[in-house]
Amino acid sequence: MKTTTLPRAALLAVLAAVSGAASAADVRVMCYQDGIECEVTSELARRFEAQNPGTKIIVDTVPYKTIVEQLPVQLAAGQGPDIARVTDLGGLSKHYLDISANLKNRKYFDDNFGATAGWLRPSASDRGIYGFMSQLTMTGPYVNKTLFDQAKVALPGPKATWDDWADAVRKVSKATQTKAGMAWDRSGHRFAGPAISYGAKIFDAKGELVIDPGYRTAVTKFVGWHKDGTMLREVWAGSGGSTYADSIGEFVNGNVAMVLSGSWQINRLQRDVGTKFDWVAVPNPCGPAACSGIPGGAAWVALKTSKAPKETAAFLEFMASEQAYAEFTARTENIPAHAGLAKKGIDYGKALPGAKAALGAFSAGVANLSPVAFQFQGYRFNRAIMLPTVARVTQSVVGEMSVDEALNKINADMQDAVKQAQK
Repeated sequence: MKTTTLPRAALLAVLAAVSGAASAADVRVMCYQDGIECEVTSELARRFEAQNPGTKIIVDTVPYKTIVEQLPVQLAAGQGPDIARVTDLGGLSKHYLDISANLKNRKYFDDNFGATAGWLRPSASDRGIYGFMSQLTMTGPYVNKTLFDQAKVALPGPKATWDDWADAVRKVSKATQTKAGMAWDRSGHRFAGPAISYGAKIFDAKGELVIDPGYRTAVTKFVGWHKDGTMLREVWAGSGGSTYADSIGEFVNGNVAMVLSGSWQINRLQRDVGTKFDWVAVPNPCGPAACSGIPGGAAWVALKTSKAPKETAAFLEFMASEQAYAEFTARTENIPAHAGLAKKGIDYGKALPGAKAALGAFSAGVANLSPVAFQFQGYRFNRAIMLPTVARVTQSVVGEMSVDEALNKINADMQDAVKQAQK
């Protein structure tokens, strides 16, 4: 066997490289984006790496469907990244890693993210820090103002009801020959805002999920709007089961005058609509009980599958810092969940006028959110009602079952899902 003797300088170089490789820590970040969130995160990660030699941040950009459907399976199998950007805040909480022991400034997190910290905790008595909200979001509608102008239909006012808007979009659709008046994202989360506005309490006196008359009214209205052509069938009837589908694509293509989606779509609309038409965000329509959307957002969370907990905590602390958080929020055009920055205000200097106006509309709408909406968002088994709602309401929309049958099925599915989740 031939051996090679390296010169001393070369040998030292190799040893240094091996030593560096052994001490380096890779932190994998699973990220989805509505606009440019992952791109901005990657740029911030390079800055963090420059300040923390030996730590490599790997940002894996994946479709939102991967976060919803594949990440839970990976985590259940004991596999997964160090950090993920998630929206099922409570549902995945048993997989979160408490980073509080590795934080340099725990008080900073309590002061700036304390209002939403409970959304990430596995129990009400828990005081761990598992990550932070990357942004605060709110569900709400967008309107194609150009179509309204062409139809010579006035936009309903800020206290208009869902019935007022349904009447208005029907007139717009007829006058402009669009496919339908409106569409809602195929999501139980999006459905919950109107349901609460129609009087759904979601929870009984014991804090258990319940299907009540308010929820029944919302389902009845929604199915009826599909049957009379007010609602575009393709979004909900175009998929089976509880699969998510957004309505923004139909909106961008000018097929509907109004969609129910959320503040996270502002960047996408600014990019994809461009100068095709004028769009505006409008206040959540009212029902007899409220004029509410659902608060929420995405969170950066540390995961128990992490093999580099200290470095994971360090990167999250960097991303939560006021400077990095302000830059992320301004560039991605989101509503801050950071209390200090919410008070100071964010400079959305590069946003177009339409986006600035939309951000203002959603921010103003936070004051109208129902207390039930906050309770719903923070409830860790909320998917037990959201997913059956999508599946069973769709079956009613396509005529496979009546509204009453759909509601009975939602209730049964919901009870089973909660039992399974509690095991």
